[in-house]
Amino acid sequence: MHAVTGPSPVYLSPVNLAEIRFGIELMTDTKQKQRAIAMLRRMRRKPLLRIGGATAEIFGALAAGLAKAGRGHDFRVQDLWLAAQAIERKFTLLTANAKDFKDVPGLKLMGVSVPSP
Repeated sequence: MHAVTGPSPVYLSPVNLAEIRFGIELMTDTKQKQRAIAMLRRMRRKPLLRIGGATAEIFGALAAGLAKAGRGHDFRVQDLWLAAQAIERKFTLLTANAKDFKDVPGLKLMGVSVPSP
């Protein structure tokens, strides 16, 4: 990750951890699952961002804005929580799925390639 972010700090969201754990639980290949668990352990060393009242209000405003624009159901709820956390803190969101966030107003994005576990 340092190769992508340089000296900038990297934070995780509980949403990231939940999505990764979900993927791990669905894996059937034992070796791949072990590598993914090891990756998750390394990721857990990063500071974890809290989801609080300000995050929730930003989430609600984003969800309503997208719904009014006819895009409410195109977004996964998890993505909006991640976007809300990044917007609240004025952080850049690192993602391998930049297209999922392209129409979120006020969000700074950085697309990254994620190696397989």
